[in-house]
Amino acid sequence: MADLPAHQDTPDDGAPAGAADRHTDDAASRAFRDLLRGLRVWENELPAFDPARAPAEPLALFRQWLREAAEAGVPEPHTMTLATADAAGDPSVRTLMLHDADEQGWHFASHRGSRKGRELAARPRAALGFYWPAVGRQVRVRGTVTAAGPEESAADLHRRSTGALAAALVGHQSEVLPSTEELERASAAAWDRARREPDAPVPSWTLYVLHPEEVEFFQGDAQRRHIRLNYAREQGGWRQDLLWP
Repeated sequence: MADLPAHQDTPDDGAPAGAADRHTDDAASRAFRDLLRGLRVWENELPAFDPARAPAEPLALFRQWLREAAEAGVPEPHTMTLATADAAGDPSVRTLMLHDADEQGWHFASHRGSRKGRELAARPRAALGFYWPAVGRQVRVRGTVTAAGPEESAADLHRRSTGALAAALVGHQSEVLPSTEELERASAAAWDRARREPDAPVPSWTLYVLHPEEVEFFQGDAQRRHIRLNYAREQGGWRQDLLWP
């Protein structure tokens, strides 16, 4: 079909105004669905996982899986999604960096005044999600969250890079930004201070620890026989359950 003249707003077949737009939208929708159907996952060989040999507690398995994801070339395997909810129960989710995982729990940090900080103050519960496509693995963590004290939070920040300190010094996270020029000015000043004062304080910076109540490990399988091993905390230890995929 020949292209319509640039000045012609509707098809010349008597179709109502807007029909051409709907046709274009339909074509765009079909193209998008075709794109989605054409995408493939797990085209490489996936590692084996025997849940019968899994450790009694989830921390050791998580550390092993993250290390193996890094060795498999997964970019930024320490990034994760964090889901929180506000006082009304409305959820929000974002991607951020894991700072540690130890016997206390999974560690991450932010400003207290950010959206995640405000939501954790209102509802101190959260969920984490890790996805490592090169090995077909996911880990989900859910539990309560506590905020570390000022000294531990400051130590967490000052163990990080100059860029991380500069970003923290900019502050105002989740607030409305009047212009990108204002961000550039604030960032330049923060970088200058971070270089001059590597121990510069950021009182709003807060280290959070998610204390796990449930940790699920998902190993993908090309035949869709996925293995899901769920750890649920019980008094005195952890219960392990296999879940249907």
